[in-house]
Amino acid sequence: MLGGTSAANVQESVWIVSGESMSNPIGRQAVVVGAGMGGLNAARALADYFEQVVVIENDALPADAAPRPGTPQCRHVHGLLMGGLQALERLFPGSEQALHAAGAVVVRMSTDLRLERPGYDPYPQRDLQSHISCMSRPLIEATIRKKTAVHGNISIRECCKAQQILVGSKDGKVTGVRCADGHGKTEDIAADFVVDASSHGLLTLDLLASRALPAPAEDSIGVDIGYSSSVFEIPDDAPSDWKGMMVLPDPPQNRRGAFVLPLEGKRWIVTLTGRYDAKPPDDEAGFLSYIENLRTPTARNALRNAKRLTGFSRYVLKASRRRYFEGVPNFPHGLLPFGDTICRFNPVYGQGMSVAAIEACLLHDLLAAASTEGKGTDGLASRFLTEAQKVIETPWSTSAIPDFVDPLTEGPRPPDLENKLKYGAAMLKVAAEDPAVHKVLLEVQNLVRPPSALQVPEIADRVKAAVATAAA
Repeated sequence: MLGGTSAANVQESVWIVSGESMSNPIGRQAVVVGAGMGGLNAARALADYFEQVVVIENDALPADAAPRPGTPQCRHVHGLLMGGLQALERLFPGSEQALHAAGAVVVRMSTDLRLERPGYDPYPQRDLQSHISCMSRPLIEATIRKKTAVHGNISIRECCKAQQILVGSKDGKVTGVRCADGHGKTEDIAADFVVDASSHGLLTLDLLASRALPAPAEDSIGVDIGYSSSVFEIPDDAPSDWKGMMVLPDPPQNRRGAFVLPLEGKRWIVTLTGRYDAKPPDDEAGFLSYIENLRTPTARNALRNAKRLTGFSRYVLKASRRRYFEGVPNFPHGLLPFGDTICRFNPVYGQGMSVAAIEACLLHDLLAAASTEGKGTDGLASRFLTEAQKVIETPWSTSAIPDFVDPLTEGPRPPDLENKLKYGAAMLKVAAEDPAVHKVLLEVQNLVRPPSALQVPEIADRVKAAVATAAA
């Protein structure tokens, strides 16, 4: 179990087949704010235990795989970690097959992936008997929307902007969501339970403020990272030894990084990354110059004869953020913050969609227990928010520690940061030397196994020895 939930436990859950009657529903109607990946996953978890689930989405949703305004980051590199793909398969059986049928590219780990990190250009490519799927964010959303449509008790209200979470005047229990259509006409949608998967979480924060409740404590790490992306046709002379590659920066002397990953339609998405004064530009000359000045020539050589198919898109994230709603006293009954509303990760690590899918499996498990025990939604949000922090801890720590390698990163540094960095470097060295350790490390990073898998004596002792050797 990954800090309280895991792919293994998800597989053991009892899932109700779409179309069967619910033997013990716990509510009449649930409302989910946001039809992104977090909202769709949450809706699927709720659908087995509420008679109706209404998803409210501000955007008009495209019928096929196309960008939309509500996901400004959708034109950049996206992917599902192995743990996220497993969780998505539990939520929507056949989703991986559907993604592949729509053009998603299977990338074997790590045979098909060239990872260039400081000190390892490249890190060993070897068959670790696992894979990830690479595709565009619009393709993922379009595929899961189609899988969601199979569930007759889930409906999506497009062009519907959530304005306010409604509560009872006396007990403070959530009663619904006030929303407005594209013409400004308002409507109150009744709900026994509301999930805020809006990403920014402003509805939840506004409700807390209106009830004189404190905002949640939060951790913030100022990464000030920028992206610039374009899509290229994969050329005939593409490298034969990798399907995708990443070159990682080496701060502070070099803050430039790049991803070249396959997309549906025999294309590459090229996303350049940089922090602070090294953010990549969004014009052709600047984009190509940025590639020329990466640490390694791999991306430059691969793109030499590649035809560019799109313009350039930019995106900037100032800080990653983790909120602790479970610590808010008298938190409104019937309200559940979810996904990015709780924790917004530095997207360079590709964790957000996968964590949302794992959280949805956790939600489903808690709903199943509540249904069996006849508890309804009493205490459900509290249990979820507490357990979700355990889910979040591994991806948060595995991204926060590397982020602090850059001296410009803002935020309180862990007191033992130097030791953690040395231990992490030694772990990479041991994994580079030993395929078995490499496999375990990959599975932990991909949210398939808990961090404790790396703390078994046969691994930890070798890493400690490597730390001692490096210090000698």
